[in-house]
Amino acid sequence: MKLIVSVLMLLTFAVSSSFAQVKKMPAKKKVITKKVVVKPVAAIKEPGTRIKLTTDSGIIVLRLYNGTPKHRDNFIKLASEKFFDSLLFHRVINGFMIQGGDPQSKNAAPGAMLGNGDVGYTIPAEFDTTYFHKKGALAAARTENPEKASSGCQFYIVQGKSTATKN
Repeated sequence: MKLIVSVLMLLTFAVSSSFAQVKKMPAKKKVITKKVVVKPVAAIKEPGTRIKLTTDSGIIVLRLYNGTPKHRDNFIKLASEKFFDSLLFHRVINGFMIQGGDPQSKNAAPGAMLGNGDVGYTIPAEFDTTYFHKKGALAAARTENPEKASSGCQFYIVQGKSTATKN
């Protein structure tokens, strides 16, 4: 787990419009998000908005691209409201991804089943073929739904091999 987080800390992440299915999973060893800070774009040369995610294992810097504005704006809104503070990375699949953002993970008992928490809304799909589902990509989690809408709060960071986005 620390290896996964250590590798991810060195990367800048892109918002991807590919999604994983949210599944109810038991909590295992957890990485806790201690603080999430939205950083202004003006001082940064690359396009997009930076989010600094501080965990108990280190810092992860996320980059949210303008090509997925609904997802970007929602993530910034939640981060600004401190929604993600003290939540767990509740699902870790080595070689695939780490998932967080379940509000039920805050103060969850060890072994609690997590992955079904939400904020009561979804975000419409924003597929963009210029973004790839590759190692280091940040993406919104999604349940099986015909509209391919994303969770309003759950996200994951790809930890596996590079693959093109599939709608």
